[in-house]
Amino acid sequence: MGWISYDFANSSFTTIIVTVVYSVYFKNTVVGIEGLGDYFWGISISLSMLVVAILAPIFGAISDYTRAKKKFLFVLTYVGVLCTALLYFIRAGNIFLGMIFFIIANICFEGGMVFYNGFLPEIVRRENIGKISGWGWGIGYLGGLASLGITFLVLEKGTIYVFPSIALFFGVFALPIFIFLKEKKRGKAVIGEVNYIKIGYNRILRTFKNIRKFKELGKFLLAFFFYNDGVKTIIAFAAIYGASRFGMTYSQLVIYFVIANVASFIGAIFFGYILDWIGAKKTIIISLFIWLGVVIAAYFCETILQFYGVGILAGIGIGVVQSASRSLVSMLTPKDKHAEFFGFYAVSGKASAIIGPAVYGLIMSLVKNQRMAILSIGIFFVIGLMILTKVNVKNGMKQINN
Repeated sequence: MGWISYDFANSSFTTIIVTVVYSVYFKNTVVGIEGLGDYFWGISISLSMLVVAILAPIFGAISDYTRAKKKFLFVLTYVGVLCTALLYFIRAGNIFLGMIFFIIANICFEGGMVFYNGFLPEIVRRENIGKISGWGWGIGYLGGLASLGITFLVLEKGTIYVFPSIALFFGVFALPIFIFLKEKKRGKAVIGEVNYIKIGYNRILRTFKNIRKFKELGKFLLAFFFYNDGVKTIIAFAAIYGASRFGMTYSQLVIYFVIANVASFIGAIFFGYILDWIGAKKTIIISLFIWLGVVIAAYFCETILQFYGVGILAGIGIGVVQSASRSLVSMLTPKDKHAEFFGFYAVSGKASAIIGPAVYGLIMSLVKNQRMAILSIGIFFVIGLMILTKVNVKNGMKQINN
């Protein structure tokens, strides 16, 4: 339970800070200039994910070669919690400081996930990894809903009080992993005695060379890079779009994302059966058409009620694309290279969140039109879809069995 509780805790950061409240507060209050706020928010997301993509291989090496995962996770968690709490002091005009606190907090959150995920093979048997990981996802969903409920109550006192409240939520519910989880001992710790930078990047280079031998997996990962960028961008700008286009209040946005989270949960369960019936590739193709529908519907919708419908559609799309993508990677990966290739998959997922937010923010700074900015993200889904159709799953499965 110590490991799973961390999913409950950290979901509050992505739900409230990255998506629902701070994104809108930063754009409308801290920057306060149409187009410019979107630009700086996009740059903040892209820069933080760029740093994470650079550091992830190093963190991965540290995670694998030391018994200090819990120490690194502790530091990253509570530095992130501190920076989240410090958002309380960000006021109108504090653009640079508001970006710095958020970027550090997001780097700590994403970087911490490398060490958090590294515990999974240690605490459960291989045959139970999927089940326990699924439980973590479900508990994380509940944590997101709980943080939305707290936010709804705290908003009555003022938006700035949300940030220390979420920092407290994250910090308190993260404690069980540090108190109860016992880190596996693997000999003497070797911190400082090996070059983790060299190990990390040599591993990425080796993995890249290995993946090139499995062409179908390589094509899928390229498709994933593009369509995941689209998904991450929409998540980062969804609340901003609703607030700017329809004048939605924070309370309305909280309700909006509660509904979207419920839709995501239901969608993941429902399409889990669809996936078993028609296969992962066809399921992802369906999800990408759903995401194209989200983009088109967001462009044409004219009322808040219609935008709520878009949120339900997006929620379903998130649940489907995440579960189906993991399944397809597993199908196209040799059993003896699961850890290696899934590590590369995780790094590519973080790297893919760099371009889209910057593109969205740049378009907003140039044309100052939310509809055109959201429509531009559709190109990521189109490119991903085109590449995905070229993936031959049967050939890929034959490759890994030869």
